[in-house]
Amino acid sequence: MFEFNLENIDNKARAWEFFTEHGSFRTPIFMPVWTKATVKWISKEDLNEIWAEIILNNTYHLYLRPWDEIIKSFWWVHKFQNYHKPILTDSWWFQVFSLGNLKRTVSTETDIDEKSLVKITENWVYFRSYIDWSKHFFTPEKVMDIQNNLWADIIMAFDECAPWNSSKEYARKAMNRTHNWAIRSLKQVEKNNKKRKEKWEYIQALFPIVQWVIYDNLRIESAKFIWKLNCYWFAIWWLSVWESKNDMYRILEIMNKNLPKNKPRYLMWVGTPEDLLEAIDRWIDMFDCVLPTRIWRHWTAFSNNWNIKLKNNKYKLDNSPLDKKCNCKICQNYSKGYLRHLIIEKEMLWMQFISYHNLYFLINLAKKARQAILMNNFKNFKKDFFYNYF
Repeated sequence: MFEFNLENIDNKARAWEFFTEHGSFRTPIFMPVWTKATVKWISKEDLNEIWAEIILNNTYHLYLRPWDEIIKSFWWVHKFQNYHKPILTDSWWFQVFSLGNLKRTVSTETDIDEKSLVKITENWVYFRSYIDWSKHFFTPEKVMDIQNNLWADIIMAFDECAPWNSSKEYARKAMNRTHNWAIRSLKQVEKNNKKRKEKWEYIQALFPIVQWVIYDNLRIESAKFIWKLNCYWFAIWWLSVWESKNDMYRILEIMNKNLPKNKPRYLMWVGTPEDLLEAIDRWIDMFDCVLPTRIWRHWTAFSNNWNIKLKNNKYKLDNSPLDKKCNCKICQNYSKGYLRHLIIEKEMLWMQFISYHNLYFLINLAKKARQAILMNNFKNFKKDFFYNYF
């Protein structure tokens, strides 16, 4: 059975412990993203070294390849990727949103534009695979069944991520559609969990998602609606990726007043040190993002003194570690000058090293924040971190 326990509240920062069939995890927590059943450049053994307690798999990618039925034949995703700690499978929509050339409304359920990757109706979503251009239809029930096949401990409701520049009229339509899908998702999960109990299998915990871009009144309306679903906890899609940090922080303050404080909250797609601490200070408990394993493309590493652009010529003769305060094996064994050399020589080892360090940095930052919350010292911890960071 899925359970959670609130251990301490320090102003608006909280520390929880969660118990699942595959072990416990403690918050605040950052979840590494295993998009296609692997973290980019990082092994399971690496994740154990950096104390990752829960990871995120992507429903959309695992459905397309290798296919959820194939993963089910391996005794589900834990066995398939040999990772036996808690797993969350995310909502598929952002991948469709980001990989597709969206055309968002259809007049009839048979009106399919062959040139569009994505079509939306009130009952289903049509999309083409970015892999082989094959056609697929998703309903809330089907997406819940796919996640049921994957056997994740925590699953996400079917939703629509409205584009950042949506009109208020369209944002409201998308919100109403997502609310309807959330009800259908919950009913299907309850149906699937009943069957799981009959087979003595563990139940799955559902996250419904609060949406709706930067329209404050729609965020409030969505939060109140999702609250009434009486789920274990709540997810907040931070915005639609392109809006400002100030908008995000303002929206989180709005959420504080309109979501129950006795249940955990998960802020999706947030992965910078400053955003983690600002969100923790606004009642947020869980995070995920691909950013730590993606910014190596820009030769960038996290540190306690802002981001380090390692390709800069000033690091050519630098014999110091990435971060003197970091205890990861990269900082303990390699200099900035050596890491810059790997970049210049285009050695793939660079990608592995910086991904490892960045994941370690965020996971460790969340753990330090937790320790501060338990000691009722989070405000001072945040202040001290930002004093050096900025």
